[in-house]
Amino acid sequence: MSDQTEPPYSYAEVGATAHEFPPGYHHFRLRRHIGSGRTLFESAATQILTYRMQQGTGIFRHASTPVAAPGTNLTVRLGLGPLGITAPCRIVYVVDEPDRRGFAYGTLPGHPEIGEELFAVEYDPADDSVHGVVAAFSRPGTWYARLGGPVVELIQHHFAKKYIDTIRPTESSITASD
Repeated sequence: MSDQTEPPYSYAEVGATAHEFPPGYHHFRLRRHIGSGRTLFESAATQILTYRMQQGTGIFRHASTPVAAPGTNLTVRLGLGPLGITAPCRIVYVVDEPDRRGFAYGTLPGHPEIGEELFAVEYDPADDSVHGVVAAFSRPGTWYARLGGPVVELIQHHFAKKYIDTIRPTESSITASD
């Protein structure tokens, strides 16, 4: 057993992306159609649970487990070149439902934002559709995040689209699997 204690989350509402988002934060949710079929859903779920969304956007640095699990510590790098900063997070929960999979991570001390973000894929058996989902509640946790204000929110929206694009099949992958 380790003598090291994990740092606490930097916010009180741990797990709130699974329910109603708390007041006092910027709320964000993006749900985009990425294709259809159970096979795509399973593939996208595997990609999400192995951090493909973060890797595909170039921000992923390290995770303490190869597959998302509650308690996994991970770091992402935000910013450009020498202006980038390492932002620590910890996985709060994993979603493992028949038609919905993914995980949420929460910010730790040292992250420029305070809050939680969910990365998921949803399958609708009624019409065979598959949707990527990114949802978050956040607020600035540092002076420079506060200074960035609306620009930080625009960046969050931009990255949410990129996250979902990383699990969207490309024309070449569709052709290769036919």
